[in-house]
Amino acid sequence: MATKTDRFSNLPRYRDLPIDKSMPPNSAWGVFGDDDQVGTINLLTPERVAHAATLVQKGSVFSLNWDMEKPGPPILGRTLMHHHIIDLTPGTDASEWGTDDYYDGYWPQSSTQWDALSHMPNPDYGYYNGVQREDITGQPGSKNGIENWARRGIAGRFVLADVAAYLAAQGTPIDGAKRVEIPIETVQAALDAQGTKLQGGDILLLRMGWIGWYEQASMETRIAISKLGGPELQAPGLSADESTLEWLWDNHVAAVACDVPALEAMPYTPTVAGFLHYRIIPLLGMAVGEMFALDALAADCARDGVYEGLFTAAPLNKLGGSGSPGNALALK
Repeated sequence: MATKTDRFSNLPRYRDLPIDKSMPPNSAWGVFGDDDQVGTINLLTPERVAHAATLVQKGSVFSLNWDMEKPGPPILGRTLMHHHIIDLTPGTDASEWGTDDYYDGYWPQSSTQWDALSHMPNPDYGYYNGVQREDITGQPGSKNGIENWARRGIAGRFVLADVAAYLAAQGTPIDGAKRVEIPIETVQAALDAQGTKLQGGDILLLRMGWIGWYEQASMETRIAISKLGGPELQAPGLSADESTLEWLWDNHVAAVACDVPALEAMPYTPTVAGFLHYRIIPLLGMAVGEMFALDALAADCARDGVYEGLFTAAPLNKLGGSGSPGNALALK
């Protein structure tokens, strides 16, 4: 009997999608089942997770989670989180009873984040696997929420593509303040320069250096970009070209996470052809992570020449959630 890994190694190629011509063009609807709400995270099979665990050789652990307060001020319409620390038993000695805390105005996608499959529809076809807006309620029966990833967890082999380092070595460093469109061929070139090969079910980490740029930016610059929307904010990212989707799907990438605000270059064109989000999430069901803190991991990879390891993440187990903090680790 074929294992799940074997079955998933024979996925249809991007140009052969959809598997049913009644489904949207170039969609993966039905590939993982008619009622699937997990998408490409299905590619993280037990066999692949077990293999990824063998890659931990020196016991180094890297948190890929940026400060919850950053970007600060928040960007893309999110608002400032308020953190309250209270005594467990008000009016008594806090040193005896301890403290508790809670958050007001917290946006789970304001910093390091996952985009759930309920985060973005295709304007013509709706959400992944035929789900419609009325199916996303946050109540029992809600579909495509972040809980579908949370309840199984995310674990597998990561591969870091240090695009920022590659382009800097070519004499064309990325300017974090500008719209720099990264063709998928550049990602492949970065992997080739590192001597890194993708395997089916990998979690691809793309470093473009935006978080490092932001950390050095003045408060004046931070305030200015916090006032810009998606059609105005300038930031580097992947090209929205069809070849990007084809490459990611045909390499059987389980998840793609980056250190930029929106995976794709910004500002984006709010059309199906010009906005990667309209296709990668609702049509392919691919897990997308943004604003992952990759600089420390990248520095270690550059030192030892090893750009792979074990990746784990535990998204919020929130029924119907549109997204979650990354809660991600990389182990080598």
